Amino acid sequence: MKQEETGAESANKKARATAIARKNKTASLQPPQSSISYIALLPLSNMRKMKQIIPFVAILTVLASCESAIEAKRLKNAPPPIAGTWKLLSGTLIQKNDTTVTDYTKNQSFVKIINGDHFAFLLHDNSKGKDSAAAVFSAGGGHYTIHDSTYTEMLEYCNDRQWEGNSFTFTVVIHNDTLIQKGVEKVKDLNVDRINIEKYIRMKD
Repeated sequence: MKQEETGAESANKKARATAIARKNKTASLQPPQSSISYIALLPLSNMRKMKQIIPFVAILTVLASCESAIEAKRLKNAPPPIAGTWKLLSGTLIQKNDTTVTDYTKNQSFVKIINGDHFAFLLHDNSKGKDSAAAVFSAGGGHYTIHDSTYTEMLEYCNDRQWEGNSFTFTVVIHNDTLIQKGVEKVKDLNVDRINIEKYIRMKD
């Protein structure tokens, strides 16, 4: 009897052990309650974050587009590098075999003013016309075009009226505050056909 009870107890222990093992195995396959809650809330949390981020991304995109448009407009409206007030230092005229070099830093003063699309020049002697031998005054202006280093002046106004209505094309080189302008001037009615080389310096405020 004692042996039978012992066998029964052994069978019961094995049954309980098997049940416990099955329960533990089932429990191990299920995530803890906290993990279930996190997994369930994760997509909603991400959606909330995305809803918060999207407006900021949209705002940044709009701001970047506006800044690009403003910069493009600024560059479009910016004056060309040649724009400014230039003081003539020296001029060289070459016609056929004759070369004339004039120093404009001594007895004369010549300035050229260039804005976004027009130019004007003024020349006078430094004695205010008191020295009749050296007295000189000249002025003119018009509009211009520039493409890379090719600069073309259309002279619409000039105190010497025979120069009006002519176009003159030059090659210009700008280095820091120095402008070198070289080209051919032709005025058929005046029998002018010469190379003109001018050196300017930018006048500052």
